[in-house]
Amino acid sequence: MAEAKDDQRLEAQLDQAAATCQRHGAQLTELRRQVLRLVLQSGQPIGAYALLDQLRGARRGAAPPTVYRALDFLLAQGLIHKVERLNAFIGCDEAGHGHAHGPEHPHQFLICGQCGSTAEICDPATLAALKAAAARQGFVPHRTMVEMEGLCARCVAATADGNATAA
Repeated sequence: MAEAKDDQRLEAQLDQAAATCQRHGAQLTELRRQVLRLVLQSGQPIGAYALLDQLRGARRGAAPPTVYRALDFLLAQGLIHKVERLNAFIGCDEAGHGHAHGPEHPHQFLICGQCGSTAEICDPATLAALKAAAARQGFVPHRTMVEMEGLCARCVAATADGNATAA
């Protein structure tokens, strides 16, 4: 039952992505939709070659340029983000919500160094502080991305439980 709801939610996300592309005068082709589906299904950042391996199950002739072109399109449409630290891609939590994905879209990533989970947060105050610091230096940012590495709440709790057990 939960799997059926997840499938419905995923299909709704993909339909919303197609509508977003159409509003921008672009098309979410079947290949692009497949790549986006794989990124969204991964639930965590996924690399291009891992996507290629999965894509080859449905498209035998898939090659790296095929995946990279689809990823470039999805990035340009604001449907995914690239997590630079991991050289991997993750679905945008706010895709299709009508916001721009330029320097005014404040996305920051919290990357767990233990389990690898990655959370996207959108904190306009962080962006404002960075822009103010840049302006003081006479710097004009074109793109802002913050990636913070640490421990997620689940790993912190597991570490605390382990320390309590050892005591």
